[in-house]
Amino acid sequence: MNHPHPDLGLPARLENNALRIVALGGLGEVGRNMTVFETDGKLLIVDVGVLFPDESQPGIDLILPDFSYIRERLNDVVAIFLTHGHEDHIGAVPYLLRERGDIPVIGSALTLAFIKAKLKEHRITAITHEVKEGTKEKVGPFELEYVAVNHSIPDALAVAIHTPAGTVLHTGDFKMDQLPLDGRLTDLETFGRLGQEGVDLFMVDSTNADVPGFTTSEREIMPVLDRVIGSTKRRVIVASFASHVHRVQQVINIARNHNRKVVFIGRSMVRNMNLAAEMGYLSIPPNTLIDEKEIDNYGDDLVLICTGSQGEPLAALSRMANGDHQIRVGEGDTVILASSLIPGNEAPVYRVINELTRFGARVVHKANALVHVSGHAASGELLYCYNVVKPKNVMPVHGEWRHMKANADLAIQTGIAKRNTVVVDNGVVVDLVNGAIEIAGAVPVGYVYVDGQNIGDITEASLKDRRILGEEGFISVIVVIDSQTGKVVAGPDIHARGFAEDAALFDEVKGRIEKALANAVADGVNGTHQLSQIMRKTVGSWVGGEHRRRPMIVPVVIEV
Repeated sequence: MNHPHPDLGLPARLENNALRIVALGGLGEVGRNMTVFETDGKLLIVDVGVLFPDESQPGIDLILPDFSYIRERLNDVVAIFLTHGHEDHIGAVPYLLRERGDIPVIGSALTLAFIKAKLKEHRITAITHEVKEGTKEKVGPFELEYVAVNHSIPDALAVAIHTPAGTVLHTGDFKMDQLPLDGRLTDLETFGRLGQEGVDLFMVDSTNADVPGFTTSEREIMPVLDRVIGSTKRRVIVASFASHVHRVQQVINIARNHNRKVVFIGRSMVRNMNLAAEMGYLSIPPNTLIDEKEIDNYGDDLVLICTGSQGEPLAALSRMANGDHQIRVGEGDTVILASSLIPGNEAPVYRVINELTRFGARVVHKANALVHVSGHAASGELLYCYNVVKPKNVMPVHGEWRHMKANADLAIQTGIAKRNTVVVDNGVVVDLVNGAIEIAGAVPVGYVYVDGQNIGDITEASLKDRRILGEEGFISVIVVIDSQTGKVVAGPDIHARGFAEDAALFDEVKGRIEKALANAVADGVNGTHQLSQIMRKTVGSWVGGEHRRRPMIVPVVIEV
């Protein structure tokens, strides 16, 4: 756990008729979105998402928000509201509900369908409450008003949070596609009405704030996908997020036009798309979809839609690239990566591209064809929103620092005073009092790592050890000493992994170890701990000076 701002103390008790906002994730990063709102002694949580690990976090499956700020106050939580069904907004809900299972979960129909399926895998049954755009309701001291927004998943919602301290408009993830595939536009009319009534704080998606202009319409990629799929002689494999219903719909339509059967590959893809089809969000023409087990019966006239667009090690596409999936990619196949590249995932994605290319496949991705458009508003759309809403204060959310800073700059360009924009880290406490925002302090927040069945047991020190083992190797040194005299009676015995195979390499340092131990014993040092540290220092100095390496060194001193 780390404290993001040691110069900021813990916040004072919240004033009456004030609103406190604390992000436990999603600021300064793309993912792990979670924000806590407090008024009148009650808490409302908006989104509880996960962050996916990068290469500097070996062995980690997921990264959760740090719940410690609310752990002692879970009984004060009146609800969790989920803006939409992407993993970076709903993925950590099961872990929070393990701590208090009866927190009501509010969301749209598709969002709740996705979270219920996820909770079922965790053997959790939640209290859920389905809502629609254009409705309002009281949730404890909060009045929530749900607003339709367009995103890369159906049924996304923004939320206006009306409190005694003022009104907050939280966009969730959104864009302003004017020709959306499902006809569901971002409701700018309601944004404008809320602006006229007075928005005291506008919390705005920042992910594409540094991208000029307007985000390309989802429809624009149709001709490219059609051309790529139509020109492929063998199979087409499309990798996408398992929740990107609009993208999957396009691929299904194009596959049908080219008389190809469609197969969903990957547990989460199969689960989500079946749910979306059952609920009417995904239209699958008759005799188009086949089961994975039937693949061998249909030759090459197939479009396989799978997970793994971010190079995730266990996802279907990565396993195909490794050659350890039942589906073998080969000469004449085309692989389409129909997604953006999340920051930090570049290396694993390019490794997958290289391996698939080596097998003979043609790999089409965002860098060489228009096969993906973003689900987030670019700077032109954000400027439009600021001019429509005319908020008193602005707090950019959902993005790295460069995105949030660019978003704040856009707000300032539209006439919002710099002092009324706040760009902060996770854990920084922002209070809304009498229509003004102020930084009231900070609370400790950190990364909570999920490693298999372990949640929160892995520390930064553990990850550092894993990185050292992975990059620098391991050396163990064992000596046996006489408990009476302290003299070495056996060893040093040196074993190494991931460092050097030649045992003779260590002959030089063995003499140094014996000499250092003899000098220490002569000086009266005889404790096994002190002697082991002398061994560690001696080996570390030698391996650093002679080989410019910093392996993990484990010294063992045995007394007889």
